[in-house]
Amino acid sequence: MTGRGFLRDLAIAVALLVVLLVLPTVVPHPAMRDFVIYVIAYGLLAMSLNLLVGFTGLVSFGHAAYFASGAYIFGLLMQSGKFGIPLAMLIAIGGTALLALVIGAICVRLKEIYFAFLTLAFQMFIHSIILTWVSLTGGDQGLMGGIPRPPFLGIDLNNGMSLYVFCSVVFVVCMVIMRQVVQSPFGYTLRMIRDNPHRANFLGVNVVRMKLAIFVIAGTMASVGGIVMALFVSGAYPEFGFWTTSGEAIFMIMLGGTQLFIGPFIGAILLQTLNHYVTIYTEHHGLVLGIVILVFVLGLRRGLADFVYLWFQDRKTKQIEKEAGR
Repeated sequence: MTGRGFLRDLAIAVALLVVLLVLPTVVPHPAMRDFVIYVIAYGLLAMSLNLLVGFTGLVSFGHAAYFASGAYIFGLLMQSGKFGIPLAMLIAIGGTALLALVIGAICVRLKEIYFAFLTLAFQMFIHSIILTWVSLTGGDQGLMGGIPRPPFLGIDLNNGMSLYVFCSVVFVVCMVIMRQVVQSPFGYTLRMIRDNPHRANFLGVNVVRMKLAIFVIAGTMASVGGIVMALFVSGAYPEFGFWTTSGEAIFMIMLGGTQLFIGPFIGAILLQTLNHYVTIYTEHHGLVLGIVILVFVLGLRRGLADFVYLWFQDRKTKQIEKEAGR
């Protein structure tokens, strides 16, 4: 990425942060803050998964394992009372990166469908550990007793607004990191692997190593989402690592789209909004969600962000052709 491109992305990130910080003053209701934090946590999960799905062509059904790993490691460290938030976050991220490295070293060597189902198998294995190691994880009850929120740089995270600001900053920082990854030469190499892995291998690219690297990066970013969620709900629960959580992340990508970097985050907003309002008005949540997915798949044939972007691109192209034909 050029220096100008980085500055542009940085300006967009700052603008997004400003919007997030101003939002609670526009809608000064605690429920809005809670909703945004929830979207931030699952947005990080979806955007990190899209590093694999959209930019590398690897569909993982087990990505929630790293979301749960970040939440549980962070929660256990904080409950021990021996760690502050920054150190606990670093250890949780590092531990999850190691977990992703071990799992990825096995999975990335396999072809598409086998890769997808092996990631699911590892996730179910981790989920079973969470359920059965009751003395450590609390089993199906999750981490009991809450997660302490000691002051961070003098900021009281027990205050709802302070926690909201902290989560917003963490989210924007992670977005900038992921954006730099996909816009770097490494990111364009991933696109080449996605489009034609045989050609990439012919050109001297170590395809397995590149896939493993992005697998680990995606896992670490998902763990940050888990940490945010653990801080928000003051706990960690088995459903964080269940296969349905990975399924929700895939739904978010389908709703938002894979081509635009911000697409999965838009999908997270759409899905969580649907989850919130559909459950209020009807018990048939799955039916409504299924209909919405069908509309996007059969109607738009892509995510919402991709559809809007390509519509504007097509309109711009037609305008240029029209002016050139005069």
